Amino acid sequence: MNARVFVTLKNGVLDPQGKAIEGALDSLGFEGVDAVRQGKIFDLKVNASSKEEAEAEIAKMCEKLLANTVIENYSIELRD
Repeated sequence: MNARVFVTLKNGVLDPQGKAIEGALDSLGFEGVDAVRQGKIFDLKVNASSKEEAEAEIAKMCEKLLANTVIENYSIELRD
């Protein structure tokens, strides 16, 4: 089963990389961008007997390694 995990900073957590990207876009002439938040994407191929099992295993991976749950949120998108 294929999965995609999106990891983003929680609201209220400062995002200096997003701020730098916002400034760079402005200096390149892209107007109208009010805010940029950056994150990470992980593509995984997981052997599981069901979507529920795959999602549970991936959630464990996120909690232990892929996301710093103190400052980051994650979401899981499963694909067949």
